[in-house]
Amino acid sequence: MPLGDIVVPVDFSEKSEGAARYAEAMQRRFGSRVTLLHVLPSPHYEFGAMEVGGSVLEDLFKSRQEQARADLDSFLAVEMPVDTVDRVLEEGDPATAIVKLAHDRGAGLVVMPTHGYGTFRRFILGSVTAKVLHDADCPVWTGVHLECGAVDTLAWKRVAVAIDLGPQSERALMWGKRFAELAGAELAVVHATPNLEGHAGEYFDPNWQQHMEVAVREEAAELMGRVGVDAPLMIDSGEAASTVCELAHDWKADVMVIGRGSAAGVFGRLRANAYSIIRQSCCPVVSV
Repeated sequence: MPLGDIVVPVDFSEKSEGAARYAEAMQRRFGSRVTLLHVLPSPHYEFGAMEVGGSVLEDLFKSRQEQARADLDSFLAVEMPVDTVDRVLEEGDPATAIVKLAHDRGAGLVVMPTHGYGTFRRFILGSVTAKVLHDADCPVWTGVHLECGAVDTLAWKRVAVAIDLGPQSERALMWGKRFAELAGAELAVVHATPNLEGHAGEYFDPNWQQHMEVAVREEAAELMGRVGVDAPLMIDSGEAASTVCELAHDWKADVMVIGRGSAAGVFGRLRANAYSIIRQSCCPVVSV
């Protein structure tokens, strides 16, 4: 779990300030190198609707570049001085540029907010964040709750790893274990079993939930033993996303780790629920 280089996409919003402060806290704690990245849309995308062309378009975009460079250089300049961070300005599609820079630098982590706003922010996942989650080949730290007024207030005391016993659960456990060790945090494992109900008139084993939990605990114990994780396992039945979020909330987790595929989305039962977990979680989520 290398955290030597952390990429933080910024759009100069309050949410991206919060993400940058999370990265700054990791820099202080783990000695990471932070890269602040701002991506300008191509000139034809940004000014295409305007009836201008040629040198006028070039001048407009040059002015926009100069302003973006100034904004990037002044972004959290006191908290994150030039000798501790790289500030990179790119042009093009934001998601593509983020993924490429993270890949080229061998980044260990991308930290970015979901950019869900307003009353329905829990139901919104920004398109750029969604693309990065799908395409990035390194873990992505994101979530609705990345607000941070001061780095000194950030502490990772409890790390919850949500597993579905699918192919990516082992990787999620390994990442969560290592991060908890580095942060000096407690570790717990959470799992949601299906909430099965019999149809009217059908015989349904009243002890099905107990039998299922026993089977899940046996399989999870084998997995945790293989990875070398010694942590409490919390299980409840219900809809996967809301259940693991409730378990993490009740345990007062500071961060939750889930598994995903590097190029094919999220695997297992969490595949269809990963975005819901990120939106609903009471704490930031690391998609590994």
